[in-house]
Amino acid sequence: MTGDARRVVVTGMGALTPSGLDTDSLWDAVVAGRSAITLLDEPEFAGLAVRIGGRIRGFDPTGLVDPPLRRRLSPVQLWALAAADQALAQAGADPAALRAAATGTAADAGPGASEPALPWDPTRTMILAATGSGPIDAMQAATRALDARGPRGVPLSLVVHGAPDAAAALLSERYGVRGTAHGITATCASAAIALGDGLRRIRHGYADAVLVVGMEDCLNAVNLASNANLRALASGYEADPPRASRPFDRGRRGFVMAQGAAALLLEAEDAARTRGAEPLAVLAGFGESSDAHHPTAPHPGGRGAAQAVAAALADAGLEPHAANGIDHVNAHGTGTLAGDAAELAALEAVFGARARRIPITATKSSTGHLLGASGAVEAVLAIQTLRTGVIPPTINLDDPEFRDWDVVAGSARDAGLIRRVLSESFGFGGHNGAIVLERA
Repeated sequence: MTGDARRVVVTGMGALTPSGLDTDSLWDAVVAGRSAITLLDEPEFAGLAVRIGGRIRGFDPTGLVDPPLRRRLSPVQLWALAAADQALAQAGADPAALRAAATGTAADAGPGASEPALPWDPTRTMILAATGSGPIDAMQAATRALDARGPRGVPLSLVVHGAPDAAAALLSERYGVRGTAHGITATCASAAIALGDGLRRIRHGYADAVLVVGMEDCLNAVNLASNANLRALASGYEADPPRASRPFDRGRRGFVMAQGAAALLLEAEDAARTRGAEPLAVLAGFGESSDAHHPTAPHPGGRGAAQAVAAALADAGLEPHAANGIDHVNAHGTGTLAGDAAELAALEAVFGARARRIPITATKSSTGHLLGASGAVEAVLAIQTLRTGVIPPTINLDDPEFRDWDVVAGSARDAGLIRRVLSESFGFGGHNGAIVLERA
């Protein structure tokens, strides 16, 4: 980072996950070590080899958008809107007021009034919607309609709302954002890379605020069957779903799919200070890379992951071996045989002997794997760790394979002062993203 670059802070967060429908309930569940994984017993999943996952439960979209639009949107898009509303509200930007101003329905709006109530210049405010797959339920439903009723059965809304970047357009219109609004797709690294992109846009003067929303919903029969056929999913846990996600355990069999969304509002520190907003954390560094190795398997030595982590540390101005560097790692930690081993190899390649002394946790053991949204969810958890000094546990770690590593297991650890957290996200296709978050 250059000396005159703007510092970037996080001022708002929101989350709708299987572990809770806001950031507080998410944090409470993960710190308590409560698994969100349940049996998928609906008829859609009958006959599948894997019938477990992390589902959103209890979400009521009434009042979120008008009923006609609500009927046209996929659940994942509604979760994204709700998470974004939460983030803006925490940052002190009233979502209801923004919507009213953006649509010209504010009480004091005159004829033709359209100036939004954004705390920032609308043309210097941006939205990045991160997802691996987007609203794929819409395409699947449209395909079934085509097969059953012919071309006229395909809904015209598929063109408008069926793309991965559709949520960015929805959010832009919702809040009156006139800067860049588009999607970012890099499988399971999508949200981490979107956060890094937002960091760069603010740091180098292209924006004053960037709303990053990670969202994913692949918990359907088609995607479950495909991942199960690939042998990527944890199987054989239908009788005890909470035990299925087992990062770093010798008995791990694969990841557990989950659904949800999370949002983080990034601001230039000077802009946040001017409007009196309280920073929750500093987004200090970002690194990304590609493995260039295999469509699904990580490089066994963690080559690409190590490159991304080293770049994130350098971007934050940190020396890997310094004692005052990273205090905690929120690992990608999905519970796949190859992935967990490669991730630790990458950490050792970057940090050397110090890697085994840094407290590590894998929160997917509780939440499940939210794929393209996972980097946003885990950034929320990392920020809560910075704010509280508490490191959440890795649950289901009964027989650790990597015994000489400091993996926080069983119960949460009160670590006192946590100054910097490294959060990692790696995906199929060799996509790698890593961010460094600092205590505000």
